[in-house]
Amino acid sequence: LLPLMEGKDPEDWRKSIYYHYYENPGAHNVPRHYGVRTDRYKLIHYYRLGEWELIDLEKDPKELMNFYGNPDYAEVQKRLKHELDRLRELYRVPEDS
Repeated sequence: LLPLMEGKDPEDWRKSIYYHYYENPGAHNVPRHYGVRTDRYKLIHYYRLGEWELIDLEKDPKELMNFYGNPDYAEVQKRLKHELDRLRELYRVPEDS
């Protein structure tokens, strides 16, 4: 806790987080998806739809634009896909979900 109290991020602080959202048929009606989130980006895979989203939270904090497939984000997209694969393997997420 000392680094936090000193206004610093701990060295072992994770740089990304994996999440999985199971479809909610209620008011939000968000399709099933999983993704990885960093301090600046979100990479989201709507696996039943076969669609991807890449959000740049610094440039688009309201999350209205999809940068997936944008050549300017090719390296970010590649890095986040690698991180997503790493986390899914770490957490032993089944391939079909």
